[in-house]
Formats: sequence, C-alpha cells, structure tokens
Amino acid sequence: MLLLTYYLGVTIDCRLTMADHVIAVCRTTGYFWLRQLRSVIQSLTSETADSLVHAFISCRLDYCNALLYGIADGQLQRLQSVQNAAARLVTGTRRTDHITPVPQSLHWLPVQRVSLKLATLVHKCLNGRAHGYLADDFRLAGRGRPGSRSAASMMLDIPRTTTSLGDTAFAVAGPRIWNSLPPAIRDPSLSRQSSESC
Repeated sequence: MLLLTYYLGVTIDCRLTMADHVIAVCRTTGYFWLRQLRSVIQSLTSETADSLVHAFISCRLDYCNALLYGIADGQLQRLQSVQNAAARLVTGTRRTDHITPVPQSLHWLPVQRVSLKLATLVHKCLNGRAHGYLADDFRLAGRGRPGSRSAASMMLDIPRTTTSLGDTAFAVAGPRIWNSLPPAIRDPSLSRQSSESC
C-alpha cells in the first residue's frame, strides 16, 4: 500500500519518488491554469501573458523544487512539458514547431534548474546567509591542512552514503553540485585576481 503525506503543498510518498507530487503539479496546477489562460490569451500583450504564466504556472513548478533533485528523468520531463506548453501559449508557437528555442527566446531556464537552486543555497550557507542548521552540513575539503589546494579552491567534503536515496540528501547533493562548478564561481576572488592581472 502506497502512503501519501502532504506537507506545505508537497505530496510525499513512502518511497520518496516524488512521482505523485509531479502528477499533482502537472494536473491540478500546470494544465489547469494553461486551460484558463488559453481562453484570454488573445486579448493580452505578450508581456502580460508572460507575467501571468509566471504568476500561475512557473511559480508552482519552482515551489519546493529542491526536493526534486535526483528524481527520475521521466518525472522531470513531465514538468518540462508543462513549461513547454506555457512557452507555446505565450509565444503563439504551434504544436508542430520545434520547442527548444522557444523557452530560450523567453529567457526561461529549463526545469532542471533544481541544481541552480541547490548551488545558490550552498553559496548562502558558506557566506552566513542561511540557517545555521543547513550551514552545519558543510565542511571545506582539506580543512586542517594548511595550504591545501581543495580548501583554497573552496571545495567541499562530500559525505559518503550507501544508498541512492542518501545521495539526494542536501548534505550530499549540495557539495557535489558545488564542487562541479568552475573555481571562479566557487571563489569569486579568483576571477577578480585574473581580471586584475590582465
């Protein structure tokens, strides 16, 4: 028997697949509001249509999306299809037209922006702008070894886990995403030094 629990608008199943949450977002929020907006879209300017899509659809796709890290690609694709439908609606693109350049023309990031949210949260933790209980999860790699290259480049220790579910925990996923960023993004002083030397 599959048990579902609702916390602050997020549907969580006992296996933490987030599949039921994705279904709920697509069905009750995404496509519902797309149908409502389709009836009035002709009388709106493109800027107004874009604002309404952000107000009723994009904000719901982004709500608690950090919980979606590590979910199945098929689930992310379902959310992406809602965003693609919204992009078609705003721009008047036909269903037969190729969709890839359409969200780009609107400057919309793909639904996989989950990693961006996690990297931003790690940055806040490292700079004292997040709650202490989150920041306590991170430790610079090589801390305690003076002159260590990993500490100097703002690399983080990645805790070891034994399950795929453990790999999706913020304490593990956050450092992994952070370490994958270019050094100049992890430590802005590096980019300042290189620009001053030019």
